[in-house]
Amino acid sequence: MIKIEIPDREIIQAEHLVLDYNGTLAIDGILIPGVEDRLNTLADKMTIHVVTADTFGKARQSLSNILCSCDVIHGKNHQQYKKEFISQLGAEKVIAIGNGQNDALMVKEAVLGIVLIQAEGCSVKTLMNADVVCSTIVEALDLLNNPLRITATLRV
Repeated sequence: MIKIEIPDREIIQAEHLVLDYNGTLAIDGILIPGVEDRLNTLADKMTIHVVTADTFGKARQSLSNILCSCDVIHGKNHQQYKKEFISQLGAEKVIAIGNGQNDALMVKEAVLGIVLIQAEGCSVKTLMNADVVCSTIVEALDLLNNPLRITATLRV
C-alpha cells in the first residue's frame, strides 16, 4: 500500500495501480526505458494492473518481466470498461495513470488520477479529469515511490 497525506483531504491508502499501455507505458508498442524496474519496485507495495486496447499487439509480451496483470480490452466503449474496472477494485484504493481519451473516466474515477503528456500526446478530456500531470511515465512512477512529492503538488 502507498499512503499519501494531503492537507484538507482524506488520506489516500492506495492498494492498486491501474495503467494504460500505449502512450503511457509504451510508445508505438515499445516499453519505455526505466518502466520495468520502477513497476517491479512498486509491485512490492501495491497490485499493478495494465488495462489496454493494445493497439500494437505487444503489451503482454512487453510486460512479461513485470509483476502485473494485463487485461486487453476488445469491443467498444473502452472508457466505460476502464471506469468499471476501477470501481470493482474500489476507486478509493486506486491510482490510475493514462493519456488517451479512453482513459478519461478511469483517471476521474480513481482516488488519484495522473495524466501523461508524452510522445503520443494527451486527450484534453483526460487532462481535465486528472489530479496530477506529468511529462513522462518515469516521473509519474517516481512520484509514487516518493509520495511526499504528491503531497507537495496537491496541497491547498
